[in-house]
Parts: sequence; C-alpha cells; structure tokens
Amino acid sequence: MLKAVILIGGPQKGTRFRPLSFEVPKPLFPVAGVPMLQHHIEACAKVPGMKEIILLGFYQPNEELNRFLMTVQQELKISVRYLQEFAALGTAGGIYHFRDQILSGGPSAFFLMNADVCSEFPLLEMLRFHGNHGDAHCGVLLGTTANRTQSLNYGCIVENQETNEVLHYVEKPSTFVSDIINCGIYLFTPEIFAHIGTVFQHNQQERLQEEQAVGRQREEVIHLEQDIFTALAGQKQLHVYKTQHFWSQIKSAGSAIYASRLYLNQYHHTHPERLAINQEGGPKITGNVYIHPTANIDPTAVLGPNVSIGKGVCIGAGVRVRESIVLHGATLQDHSCVLNSIVGWDSTVGKWARVEGTPSDPNPNDPYAKIDSETLFRDGGLTPSITILGCKVSIPSEVIIRNSIVLPHKDLNRSFKNQIIL
Repeated sequence: MLKAVILIGGPQKGTRFRPLSFEVPKPLFPVAGVPMLQHHIEACAKVPGMKEIILLGFYQPNEELNRFLMTVQQELKISVRYLQEFAALGTAGGIYHFRDQILSGGPSAFFLMNADVCSEFPLLEMLRFHGNHGDAHCGVLLGTTANRTQSLNYGCIVENQETNEVLHYVEKPSTFVSDIINCGIYLFTPEIFAHIGTVFQHNQQERLQEEQAVGRQREEVIHLEQDIFTALAGQKQLHVYKTQHFWSQIKSAGSAIYASRLYLNQYHHTHPERLAINQEGGPKITGNVYIHPTANIDPTAVLGPNVSIGKGVCIGAGVRVRESIVLHGATLQDHSCVLNSIVGWDSTVGKWARVEGTPSDPNPNDPYAKIDSETLFRDGGLTPSITILGCKVSIPSEVIIRNSIVLPHKDLNRSFKNQIIL
C-alpha cells in the first residue's frame, strides 16, 4: 500500500505570484486549464496501490479548497484530504507532526512532493528504482540536470555514479557543487520519521536551553533539505533517480505560462481530449490550446500556441491570443491582441487594445537550462517579464499595456509600459 503527501504551503508575504494569489490559493491557480495541484494528484492516482493522497499546508480551509477536494475525489475515485498545520513547520516538520495520519493503514512507502513544481512525475519509475535498490535505504530523491550557473539556485546532489547513492547534499551552494539538482519530489519509507525524530529531539533540547538563557521561543521548523538530507548523505540512506523528462519550478507568474506550455504538450499523451482542434464554426487553433467548454469564442479569432482559455471567457471577432492564460469570466473585445500575458478573472480588454509581455523562458540553446527565478526589479527598473492583469481590471480600447503588472479592480485610461499599477 502507498500514500502520497503534497506540500501546498500557505499564504506568504511578498510572494512573486501576486497579484494572482490574492484571489485564489497559489496551488489552485489554473495551469493548462486545471488547478496546478490537479496535475500532481492525477499522477499519484495512476500509481497502483495508491490508497490516499494528503495535502499538507497552512492555508485556512475555504470553500474553494473544499470544492476542489470534492471534485478531484469524484473524478479520480481516490481519497484526497487536507491537513492544516498550525504554523509553517518546514518541509520535514509538517510531515513529522502528522506522521500518525500518514502512517495509518501501514503504507510500505509514501511519495512526498512540493506543489510548486511542474513535471511529468515519473512516480512508477521511482518506485521500480526503489525496489531495485533493496530495503536498506529510506528514500529516493528525484533529480535532474541543470547548467553550472543555475545549479546554485537549487539543492545540489553529489552521487555515486555506480550505485546512485547520495554522497553529499548542499542546499543552494555559494560555489559549484554538482549539476544534479533536487526536483522536490521524493519517495520515502516510514524509516525517514526516525531520522526526523532525532533532529526534532535535538532541536527541542536546544530550544529549552535557549528559552532558559534568552527567554525567547524559537520556531519549531525542520527542513528536509538542510536538516535531513545533509545529515543522511553518505550514509547509504538516500539514492537519487535522475529523470530526463521535463521539470520546472512554478515560483513566479511568468513560470506559470512556461509550465502551461509543458503540460499542454504532455496532453497529447495523457489527456488528448483537453486539447482544442480546428473545426467548422470554431476559432483558428495553432499549436496546443486548451478551451473550457463554456467559453464563447468568435470563429474569426486566432488562438495559440500555448493558450489556456478559462470558464465563461468571451472572445470577440479578430482577436489574437498567443502564449497566454485567460482566466474565467474575462472578456477580450474585437480585434484585441494578448501576447505573453495572464488576463485575470472577470477582466476586460477593450477593442483594438494590445496587452503584451516579455517571455521569461529558459535559454533554448542550452538543453539543461531552467527558468530563472527572476527578481521583480533590476538596475532600478521593473524587469521585463510577462504582463499580469489582476481580477476585474478594465483596459480601454486602443491602448498598449506592455511588461506591466496591474493590481485588481483597476480601470485604466491610457497606455502603460514597464510599470506596476497599484
């Protein structure tokens, strides 16, 4: 029997995903037409022997989250439930706090994954790899190859080339350590909790001493990457399975469009029914496009490649949409043009208006390049990136909005370039 735990985190200050995360928890943001989290759950549900999927985070349970849980349980016929942490406990602290819930029913192993990654999720391959390496180890890490420069932004893994054992692990090193990086997807046996417990007990003793000396409480946070993997590396406890399939982080809104492209491409094999096709009386489709059945689109519109159209969207005559996500209830009026942008819920783009951003894709000439976690500002100005319209934004006719972020409920009256409109 197997289980899966997905770490969904919680509301954070200064997140790079705003203004989109104002309206919906980041894990429920639609990527390629379905909530980001649904891709993880669908991959877990395909694993034979999967008994239950647990979502772990510190979001307050709300109607949107409850509705999502009910929908995926009905669609996939598998138990999915949410466990709320009382505070942010870290990647290891959360699973240790709920270890009894995770181990109930006696699973032989469990998958653990972060919600803010997009991947082909080679879970069956990881399971076979785990079986081939015997029962002596307590975990398998999914790894992929990055270039030397970008590897410094991730957890770096040094492996034994013959046995795939993890010899050394460093989280975001200051100098080059290895080009194998941690993907944030793991397969653990229940023995991992003994190792987390050792760190927990050690931290508790330090905490008591510190409280007596300083009189200040320290947070009960345990991180898998810094506290557990670093200690277990070189002890024949961890192995790394390297994937050649696609993988990317979803840290910023720009990376959501890139992730959407990867998932739309994967739909050819996994969900061909989700991809729109050219048909009489419908819009012209180029490349991979997802269109919600309730969307109303004029036959003269041209969509694609890499376009996702949400529920109840209305698209007028002669509209051009490319490399963009249009969220539910939005209206794109006649002859408007949307490129490399995210159009928020219930927003309106006027006639002949142009909403355009700068793609933040990885270097196409480097097979190991990953998407950069771009900073919002560079050299005193806004970094050119995708354009984001928050919810209920109104763009007037015949203006250009380029490389800008527009916060929710704004009625614009002129063109903007390289600005955050508060």
